[in-house]
Amino acid sequence: MRASRAHVTRLRPWLVVAAVLVLLVALLAGVLIGAADLGWRRVLGEIFAEATGGRSPLTAREAAIVWQLRVPRVLLAGLVGAALAMSGATFQGVFRNPLADPYLLGAAAGAGMAATIVVVATPGASGWVPPAAFAGALGGVGLSWLLGRTTGGGGTAGLLLAGVAVGSFLSAVQTFAQQLNTETIRQVYTWLLGGLNVSGWHEVLVALPYIAVAAVILCVSARLLDVLSLGDAEAESLGVRPARVRLLLLAAASLATAAAVSVSGLIGFVGIVVPHVVRLLAGASYRVVVPLSLLGGAVFLIAADQVARTVLPGELPLGVVTAFAGAPFFVAVLRSSRGKVS
Repeated sequence: MRASRAHVTRLRPWLVVAAVLVLLVALLAGVLIGAADLGWRRVLGEIFAEATGGRSPLTAREAAIVWQLRVPRVLLAGLVGAALAMSGATFQGVFRNPLADPYLLGAAAGAGMAATIVVVATPGASGWVPPAAFAGALGGVGLSWLLGRTTGGGGTAGLLLAGVAVGSFLSAVQTFAQQLNTETIRQVYTWLLGGLNVSGWHEVLVALPYIAVAAVILCVSARLLDVLSLGDAEAESLGVRPARVRLLLLAAASLATAAAVSVSGLIGFVGIVVPHVVRLLAGASYRVVVPLSLLGGAVFLIAADQVARTVLPGELPLGVVTAFAGAPFFVAVLRSSRGKVS
């Protein structure tokens, strides 16, 4: 059975249908169940009334909770999870490393540094944090690419080392900025631990265009990851230019990661856990892994956010929930990948 799955190279329609159905169930559960006890039957009645023009069983305030808090939050969780999971699958394919994640090239460090500087420099101006994090994430990736290109010829090994160096430097800048105003440390760490604090549809509309563009590029180009897995010489013999393909895929994956980070903070393990689960269940071809990781990542983060906002009276940071779920899986992947990580 494992061998047959490993050789699956086409995305079968029934897999997509099954993944979409699971995603729809997760979306519905996220809207029906929340910290405010509205009753799932009454929420269903509100959805039906909104669709048909009938009378809602909810008050105006309760309806606002559904449409201005729950629905955009669930959709945002799906967008962020999809972005991180498909980006993680892409990074693993580009670097041919099963432990690669979306933050490998300094996106997390850049976003964290930029968000920290904004919090320290303009206390209370939280509206500037998302655009600053977006710019910081792209800036961190850009610095890694420039450094890798000038010192390592643009190869994957040079990019990896550049990402480590840039990440360490930007993290040091972030720590220095925190020390300039220690009163903001709590606010900074709240952002760093990740969360989906929506105040309407703004966050969804901000992230959606970038993630949608990246998703189209990555899903359409997924077959090129299969070609790259054969080696650069074989890829060139098939008419593929490895350097250009890697740049395109890393740019699209970094764009999706930056958009996700800008509205959610730093949420770990999604980009490692989901692609590996997809490989185990559906096959190792990136024509299968990338699109199913997109759907699976949405399901995973919606479920994790559901736990974060309902398991305790006070809301848990979303990054803590994904760490609880992802850390044991990461250890299992690490053990199974000994000798394969390059």
